[in-house]
Amino acid sequence: MGLIDSERPPRRQMTLFFLIDKSGSMGGSKIGSVNDAIENVLPMIGEISDENTDAEIKVAALEFSTTTNWLYDEPKLANEFIWQKVQAEGMTSLGEACLELNKKLSRNGGFMSTPSGCFAPAIILLSDGGPTDNFEAGIKALKQNSWFKSAIKIAIAIGDDCDENVLESFTGSKESIVKVKNIDALKKMIRVIAITSSQIGSKSTTATDTTKQEQVEKEIGQVAADTQGAETAAAPKAPGADDYDEWD
Repeated sequence: MGLIDSERPPRRQMTLFFLIDKSGSMGGSKIGSVNDAIENVLPMIGEISDENTDAEIKVAALEFSTTTNWLYDEPKLANEFIWQKVQAEGMTSLGEACLELNKKLSRNGGFMSTPSGCFAPAIILLSDGGPTDNFEAGIKALKQNSWFKSAIKIAIAIGDDCDENVLESFTGSKESIVKVKNIDALKKMIRVIAITSSQIGSKSTTATDTTKQEQVEKEIGQVAADTQGAETAAAPKAPGADDYDEWD
């Protein structure tokens, strides 16, 4: 190892969070597509992390239904994150998921404690319905969390039964809600959102007129506009050939 390498400061950490609704209505092709898409995008995130001189990107995944469960007890490097297939069952305890995320968005016993420091995280919420527990209490607590306030937050609404008001309460804007109507759109948008959030979220802050959140929203909005079966809540497409559901 040369002198320059030995004197290079340790990289900061940026954590990409997946919050995955695994309630019973997510069964079949919905949860199967989520599993496939995340498993396939992990190596791509690993490459972004390896090439990034500012930060290493780690991944954390929380599955929620009647209860909540972290797939690992701590964030893992994408190249070391062995995806565990999520199985659909139970209700939709999104409020409890918010409280659990709030605990981990902390330096004290949470996921945000590293010697070299952390960038604000990126959080991707995937859901196909509405919460069945006390979501208001959970999101109220989460919104007081400083890491959550500064995080990149994107929600993927799967199908037509999602409560957009709930998702907007989580992300903060309609521009950050991506609605998908079929399997191909779901897989593509998971990949695009994960990669875009990782690339932008792991950059050092530079003087710009737009926030990281706005940069991600702009890029995924452009992709959604060109993807059959996808749209943002802020820019819905006119009814037509693109307006169909396909979850068989």
